[in-house]
Amino acid sequence: MKIKLYVFLLLSLILFESCSSGKAAYKKGDYYEAVLAAVQRLRGKPDHKKSKEVLKLSYQMAIEYLETDAQNQIASNANFKYKTAVSNYQKINHLYEEIRTSPGALRVIPKPISKYDELTNVKAKAAEETYEAGIQALLKNTREDAKQAYYLFNDANNFSPGYREAIEMIEQARYNATLKVVVQPSLINYSDWNFEPVVFGYTENMFVKFYTPRQAEEQQLKKVDQYIKVIVNGYQEGRPVVTSKTESFTDSVKTGEKTVKGEKIPVYTKVSATLTTYTKKITGRGSINLIITDADSRAELRNSDIIADETWTDSWGTYKGDVRALSDRDKKLCEKREPYPDRNYLENRTRKELDNRLSNEMRNFYSRY
Repeated sequence: MKIKLYVFLLLSLILFESCSSGKAAYKKGDYYEAVLAAVQRLRGKPDHKKSKEVLKLSYQMAIEYLETDAQNQIASNANFKYKTAVSNYQKINHLYEEIRTSPGALRVIPKPISKYDELTNVKAKAAEETYEAGIQALLKNTREDAKQAYYLFNDANNFSPGYREAIEMIEQARYNATLKVVVQPSLINYSDWNFEPVVFGYTENMFVKFYTPRQAEEQQLKKVDQYIKVIVNGYQEGRPVVTSKTESFTDSVKTGEKTVKGEKIPVYTKVSATLTTYTKKITGRGSINLIITDADSRAELRNSDIIADETWTDSWGTYKGDVRALSDRDKKLCEKREPYPDRNYLENRTRKELDNRLSNEMRNFYSRY
């Protein structure tokens, strides 16, 4: 019964907030959002009075605002005016589809307005304006402008799939916008550690690409922007350090029973033991050096020492006296023998942490590009 009441109250709260958000949007003059909120409310409760009122008041105003703004944009000299008009007509059509799939809303607005023909026309013009803007951006011959061109050509292709040479221009713009980095091989190092998979695995910035020297030669790169190199300084593992501590424990344990006046009474005996706990600790440290240089000036852009410290630790114990004085945890500790880490455990952990830190260092550095 409590669960049903909770669900009812939760649904009531959601519906109330939906209605409130519609009224609030209407009061702020955001008629588009007011319509969407009212339609959503009516989809769950078709006879909701306040939502009907909000929908009736907001819908025509939303359509008039979006239509007028689209026409004003088209008549203006604004940049990407057709792109803005596309957005407005898409919103009108979205309201049309939302109302058509909400029986309660459809009773309030029986003939919702659509602008599919108008949308088709302005999409064609939006494709043209964004394509031409992409060409102009690409002609400026800078990486940042090439990035802008990439997105503009994508817009053109989205407005009109296959528009002119949009696909080819997308690839050209991306190539021009891409920072080309050649990965210089490292010298032979401890355990043949190789961090190239981390470097070539970088994917956070689509406008940064890494090449081996051979790839750069085979693809005849006209311009290399940077060189990157990872130098492995080495790995050291310390000798095991063992520490110990001794504690005393006493307890009373049941050892039998005796009969007193015909009643059985448990007999307890005091027991004691000393526990010595040994803790073994081994530390490992690995370090690498990340160097990024400018291909033209040969100036160092980044020279970072990356260090990883890892620790392995484990414990075991021995006791003297009566084991019954110990807790179950301490008994298990005494059952253990002196532990040793798995072969290469610390080295592998250290290498993995260096991978993570190198990845983070590259992410931070190339986020600016």
